[in-house]
Amino acid sequence: MTLAETEMPDGDMDAASDGALIGRAVSGDRAAFAVLVERHYDFVFRVAFKWCGSRADAEDITQEVCVRLARAIRNFKGESRFTTWLYALTINAARDLGRKSRREALKAEAWGEHDALFGEAAADDGDEERISVLWRLVGQLPDKQRDAVLLVFGEGLSHGDASDVMGCAETTVSWHIHEAKKRLKQLAKRAGEL
Repeated sequence: MTLAETEMPDGDMDAASDGALIGRAVSGDRAAFAVLVERHYDFVFRVAFKWCGSRADAEDITQEVCVRLARAIRNFKGESRFTTWLYALTINAARDLGRKSRREALKAEAWGEHDALFGEAAADDGDEERISVLWRLVGQLPDKQRDAVLLVFGEGLSHGDASDVMGCAETTVSWHIHEAKKRLKQLAKRAGEL
């Protein structure tokens, strides 16, 4: 029996697994697709907001991901977790918006990342500006380094989970993080910030 053939009364859709909803959505069940979108909407918005730092842009990205999801749901093979696949869709939509708008795509407020990236004491409430500057600098990193930093420090993913999203080896993610730390120190020094 395939996921699409799974019997599930409509009243039980909210309790259905993502796999069952995906199976029904692939078969054209709009109600199942709607439940799937509703279930993951906040997740997509949160990732988009961390990526772009703008509520309006995050809403645009989230809507774009919903549209893309409707077209791409049939391509989901189930080889990775659904949220891993959503990360990739969201990051691609954010990149597309960033290219279109030509603005820096990352300045989200992020507490504690300064410590993780620079090995210094964790930021306190008075360091909000330093954190904002740090994320602006992250926005200047090459795409792969920025992706790795966002996923590992912004989203709290392990290097292994980030490698699934980025489609590369775990050691490659570690290398991107290592290179990003070096580059961020250079950028901060050059800018006279942090």
